[in-house]
Amino acid sequence: MRVKSHKVEGLSYLAAAYVGAVITPTIVILHDTAGRLDKGNSATYLASKNSGQVSVHFVIERDGTITQLVPLNRRANHAGVSTFNGRSGCNDFAIGIEIVNPGKMSWSGARIAQAWWGQTFDAATFDVRDAETPQHGKGAWMAYTPEQIAAVTELLQCLFADVPTLKDITTHWYVSPGRKVDTNPLFPLDQVRAAVLGHDDPAELAAEAQSAPAPVQGLEVQIETNGDTLNLRRWPSFNPNVIAAIPDAAIVPVLRTGIFDGREWHQVLYGGQHGWIVASYAAPIVKS
Repeated sequence: MRVKSHKVEGLSYLAAAYVGAVITPTIVILHDTAGRLDKGNSATYLASKNSGQVSVHFVIERDGTITQLVPLNRRANHAGVSTFNGRSGCNDFAIGIEIVNPGKMSWSGARIAQAWWGQTFDAATFDVRDAETPQHGKGAWMAYTPEQIAAVTELLQCLFADVPTLKDITTHWYVSPGRKVDTNPLFPLDQVRAAVLGHDDPAELAAEAQSAPAPVQGLEVQIETNGDTLNLRRWPSFNPNVIAAIPDAAIVPVLRTGIFDGREWHQVLYGGQHGWIVASYAAPIVKS
């Protein structure tokens, strides 16, 4: 059973070396490849006999290209020892999606991150950040590209439309706690789940709960970026959530303000949509 190619942009097929028995999938598990970023590297490996009995249904490249390797109704070996809502052996009821990402890294010199196989990445070029959670521990993590987030979301929407038995979306670290840390802490899981499952966006609800209406009715600010544009973000965070670029010197109304991770943000209205900007790049308009 394949996803129809006209429904998902950039979808191709590459048969995996290992395909298991027929399953009835009820969840989707998201993974990181924890390997090299070269396009096709992970998909080709997972399709080869060198992978042993490791396999997965989909691989998503950094440019958003999607490769399907295993039919949706056949078992793939991607989750290992795992449990979801009291049911063990997730490979027997899960579709696996691998997202190309090096996984947990360590710092090697000034803002240079090193992957487990020795390759290094410039933090600024590859958007590598420090992050720590109880589930992941502390490490250096590479952010997912906007193309990957869009591809994951589109693929999941298609899967949930075509496979009526699917009920939920989870991650490898959730089904294998203490053993796995993928997807990494920078993956916007709650937002993707909300977009696919139709729930209220938890990040938007949290932003509203932690902010307050603009202190002055009719408050406007002017963007100050020395000729650059300022990212308008769906939520007050630096995860991949940019929805527009506001030009320097533009004047926008402020709807709400709040402090998030020690930084002040404004919710503003620009181009017919509301989003969040870092307050330090905007100066209040003084009206006489």
